[in-house]
Amino acid sequence: MRAIPDPVQNLIDAFSRLPGIGPKSASRLAFFLLKAPEALSSDLAEALEALKSETSQCQRCFNITVKGVEICDICASSERSDETICVVEEPLDVLAIERTGVYQGKYHVLMGVLSPIEGIGPDQIKIFPLLERLKNGLTKEVIIATNPSMEGDATALYLQQRITPLGIKVSRLARGLPVGGDIEYADQGTLQRALAYRQEME
Repeated sequence: MRAIPDPVQNLIDAFSRLPGIGPKSASRLAFFLLKAPEALSSDLAEALEALKSETSQCQRCFNITVKGVEICDICASSERSDETICVVEEPLDVLAIERTGVYQGKYHVLMGVLSPIEGIGPDQIKIFPLLERLKNGLTKEVIIATNPSMEGDATALYLQQRITPLGIKVSRLARGLPVGGDIEYADQGTLQRALAYRQEME
């Protein structure tokens, strides 16, 4: 005999599969929703459904955009400079850098990093579309903003080796970011300093 009905247990199990949520947090969330007004659960269900059905990837930078819109607002903006492209691992990193309010260029989202151990090579992430973008002759600098991890460093080095021969300046975020940390968790001041004091890769 189970102490928790299947619908509740199924929700706990679903929450537990989310990053950063353990069994206790999952249980608290499930029981909170159980006691909450029905409208809250309905709104949450609709938002989750829309998350998949109404979003897509920008065909240029691979950031998140509204479904049916090929180019995201940042790529389409005439107020953003085409001379600088900031390369990040995930769409969440774009959000973190945008919060600083100091970067006015364009982005390119790799959707991952190189990881030979996991079988992730250049073909598995968005490296070759980036190299194609750079052929337009508009870009003067590529800022590599991968996380300061072993995989992030390997990806940055690979990109530097492919981009430098094109005559484009390659820089990396200054080490104001903690080694082993993720950009999405960095505070605004740290990201501002990292962007302001970025260094050219040699």
